[in-house]
Amino acid sequence: MSEGDSVGDSVHGKPSVVYRFFSRLGQIYQSWLDKSTPYTAVRWVVTLGLSFVYMIRVYLLQGWYIVTYALGIYHLNLFIAFLSPKVDPSLMEDSDDGPSLPTKQNEEFRPFIRRLPEFKFWHAATKGILVAMICTFFEAFNVPVFWPILVMYFIMLFCITMKRQIKHMIKYRYIPFTHGKRRYKGKEDVGKTFAS
Repeated sequence: MSEGDSVGDSVHGKPSVVYRFFSRLGQIYQSWLDKSTPYTAVRWVVTLGLSFVYMIRVYLLQGWYIVTYALGIYHLNLFIAFLSPKVDPSLMEDSDDGPSLPTKQNEEFRPFIRRLPEFKFWHAATKGILVAMICTFFEAFNVPVFWPILVMYFIMLFCITMKRQIKHMIKYRYIPFTHGKRRYKGKEDVGKTFAS
């Protein structure tokens, strides 16, 4: 390999200015993502606010319905992945040697592991809204359609998809939502402390 052949290298073997700039930009972005991880409610409020701004923009511009429909389908796909277990129990039904969700009271408790974790769900949903917002600045994405048909089709698709997901949840007995860690009650402290 000759000098300057690797990606991002300049002629003299050092990383180019453009490569260093985007590398540093990626590090800053990742740092902000890492700092936002514990603030779940704040992250979702910002995303909902961004979604509200997007909806107002589409309403005022009276266009970009295809982009909005595509964003809705994308968010529905993310939501279904968020509700689904990482290992599908219907695939594990055939083989007895793999892990499965407990179906009886005396079976070992295995926590619900999502196919799409909450943070990745939030990150992908927010990026989707930002991409859709950017698309509204380009007239090429403003395809003329009769939007009530798109709304009806999306409602139908949402109902059918959620019905299938709920049937799957009932059949394999899993609940994708928890209200925190389960607490067990131990013996009450009835003993007296000894003072020396």
